[in-house]
Amino acid sequence: MKKFEEKTLASESIYQGRIISLQVDDVELPNGEKGKRELIKHPGAVAIIAITEDNKIVMVEQYRKALERSIVEIPAGKLELGEEPIVTATRELEEETGYVSETMDHIISFYTSPGFADELVHVFMAKGLKKKENAASCDEDEFVEVLELSLEEAKKYIKEQKIYDAKTVYAVQYLQLLQS
Repeated sequence: MKKFEEKTLASESIYQGRIISLQVDDVELPNGEKGKRELIKHPGAVAIIAITEDNKIVMVEQYRKALERSIVEIPAGKLELGEEPIVTATRELEEETGYVSETMDHIISFYTSPGFADELVHVFMAKGLKKKENAASCDEDEFVEVLELSLEEAKKYIKEQKIYDAKTVYAVQYLQLLQS
C-alpha cells in the first residue's frame, strides 16, 4: 500500500465534455473511514515560453470565461489523444502566434491542481523563432492578440494582474532565474 493511499470503492461518471470529465469517487481513507472525492480528468496540456531574437517573450491575450476577463498568457493548448507533448507545443505555438521555432526544449512538467484534477502541463522553451507565412490559425472559438513583452514588462503585468495564471507566472520567474 502506498503511503496515505485512498482505495477507490466506487466511481461515478458525472459529466463527459469536450475537454474535461468529472467523476465522483467513493474512497476508503487511510484511517479506514469513508470519503468522497470530486475529480476532474483532463488529457494534459502544453505551455510554451517563446523568446524572440530581441529577447521578448511571446504572449497572447485572450478572454477567459471562467474569470470573466481577459488575461495575458504564454501560448498553451490541450494535448490531443495520443499526441506527444512536443507535437502539441509546436502546433499550438504556430496556431496561437504564427511563429515556428528552430528549437523546442522541454523544461518541466507539473500538475496544475492535484487536489481535484489530473491535468499535467508540459512546459517548453522555444527559440529561433520565425514568423510563418500562411501559419495555421487558432481554433474557431479562440480569439487571441499576440504580444511581445520584455521581462520587465512581464513582471509589471504580474503586479497589475494582467498576467494572472500559474503557468505564465512560472515562465516569467523561470526567465528571471536564467538571468541571475
